Amino acid sequence: MATSQAIGFIGLGTMGAPMALNLIRSGIPLVVWNRSAARCEPLARAGALVADAAAHVLDRCDTVILMLADEAATDAVLGRGTADFSGRVTGRRVVAMGTMPPGYSRDLAADIRAVGGRYVEAPVSGSRKPAEAGQLVGLLAGDADDLAVVRLLLAPLCRQIFECGAVPGALRMKLAVNVFLITLVTGLAEAAHFAARHGLDPEHFVAILDAGPMASDVSRIKAPKLMHRDFARQAGISDVLKNSRLVVEAARDAAIASPLMNVCLALYGETEALGLGEDDMVAVVRAIEERTAIAS
Repeated sequence: MATSQAIGFIGLGTMGAPMALNLIRSGIPLVVWNRSAARCEPLARAGALVADAAAHVLDRCDTVILMLADEAATDAVLGRGTADFSGRVTGRRVVAMGTMPPGYSRDLAADIRAVGGRYVEAPVSGSRKPAEAGQLVGLLAGDADDLAVVRLLLAPLCRQIFECGAVPGALRMKLAVNVFLITLVTGLAEAAHFAARHGLDPEHFVAILDAGPMASDVSRIKAPKLMHRDFARQAGISDVLKNSRLVVEAARDAAIASPLMNVCLALYGETEALGLGEDDMVAVVRAIEERTAIAS
């Protein structure tokens, strides 16, 4: 039985680590765990208690945030499908912040509630820099009482938080937002490639973008990265490929056309195949360059 007032946080990757640090800096005590123990060290220095295992986080905390890569990692942490599941989630509030298939989240919520646990979907829109700055956009789905608690908990991480109804409403909304984000950045990469192949001044190209009506926070970050071929990761190719696949699968399940996302899915797959899975999503320009080379 949990006895601590601390919040649990499991998953300290590109997004999870800065999010957890922002919670600690806001005065929220954390118990943390990550599969790669070295990622816990900055959190320990900031004052978090590091657990020996994911199960120990769930044992100590009434509310546990999961920022995990996929369904398999989530099931493993919760012991789903094993005799440990009930003991880990009964009486707990599980806050799932990773991007997962909506159908998986809906079924997970049902399983958690069936054994007396509570479940909130809480995906966020944003990449590493907004995560570091506490400027993410939060999307919540679940029961009203739980949403009120989680909204306050996530305030240090988000500039705005939106409630999206019942599970899996938040994940469906996240995928809808991702359609725009992914197609936007992919279009920007193609535009930069088009300009480069015509010998246009890249600084002039970026300045014109910044001065025009298409300028956005995204373009102001990503266009200079393209100009300088800075592929240091903010939102990784492999993560964007996963999200593209989730969008296309959700579209197919609902018989929705997804012509732009079909192209993006192929391009990010080609980029990952070039060995660039850990690079920033603007590295999709490399796949476009490869297609140009083949066509030339």
